Amino acid sequence: MDSAAIAEHIPRLRRYARALAGDSHRADDLVQDTLERALAKFHLWRHGSDLRAWMFSIMHNVFINQIKARREFALDEASEASLEAPPQSDPLQLRDLDAALRCLPAEQREVLLLVGLEQLSYAEASQALDVPIGTVMSRLSRGRERLRVLMSGTGLAEANSATNLKVVK
Repeated sequence: MDSAAIAEHIPRLRRYARALAGDSHRADDLVQDTLERALAKFHLWRHGSDLRAWMFSIMHNVFINQIKARREFALDEASEASLEAPPQSDPLQLRDLDAALRCLPAEQREVLLLVGLEQLSYAEASQALDVPIGTVMSRLSRGRERLRVLMSGTGLAEANSATNLKVVK
């Protein structure tokens, strides 16, 4: 039961991982690490709760742990093909959307992807990210507004230059 229930969520996990990691190879590694942890810890999942949200929570934690281990988060390494386009979509528009998403802070991008792309409810996103629902709503609001500015064409150049700044200790 556990492996079959987990396996049905692999396509959504892959899509979310590609959007988070920005690179298909790192995304595949992230999905594999998530699946390994989910299978190993399946006994901890509370039956009756949302398995999808539980697995997104695992993926989020694995992703954060990988970032901490690398001690870097290079937004400019993201590939332009990190979002799978519907056939009728304009490739240039998708490229711009991907670039704009990469300019958002990770917290806002994660919420936008979970609610907008994966269609999780605020409560499910709250559970997956282990933050209060109010935090999900404020991050979503700020992320949507920032994305609107970036997609309007006025803020993308400024955001790209701002994300290339590095902290010097």
